[in-house]
Amino acid sequence: MSKTNSPQSAESTHPLSRLEFTKRVAKRAQYEAFEFTIVPEGVLVRNGSHANPEEHEYLVRVAGGIPETCTCPADARFNGACKHRVAVAIRTPIMAAANRQVVADGGVETSSKRPSHQQEQSVEDDECEECLEDFPCWECVRTGVRPLPE
Repeated sequence: MSKTNSPQSAESTHPLSRLEFTKRVAKRAQYEAFEFTIVPEGVLVRNGSHANPEEHEYLVRVAGGIPETCTCPADARFNGACKHRVAVAIRTPIMAAANRQVVADGGVETSSKRPSHQQEQSVEDDECEECLEDFPCWECVRTGVRPLPE
């Protein structure tokens, strides 16, 4: 089984750099019609590509800035992250929402580091900080800056 990615140094902050997954999983995480719902336990991921999407809804738990587990059968059965975990990791807004924590005064505590696409820097001026060497981030794919690998 060829791996698309493997864990890198602790300096890497993008969730994909801390997950192992196959190229097949990476592609499916991009093209399948996932729907995301943020819940207190994590992210509910529903696969709208199935004839009965309600039967294909799984909970992805996010901890330490990465999608750690998923309730789908594939996550338990195979080595590496499932497509649901990768789908959550590649979507910066979903990860940002999943990483938010309610604090005691009712406010919300968020990470101080904003995703590079929300910063003043232009992706065209410099390489995107969220893209991995062999796999682009969702925003670069969505905006046409970088294509999905073959």
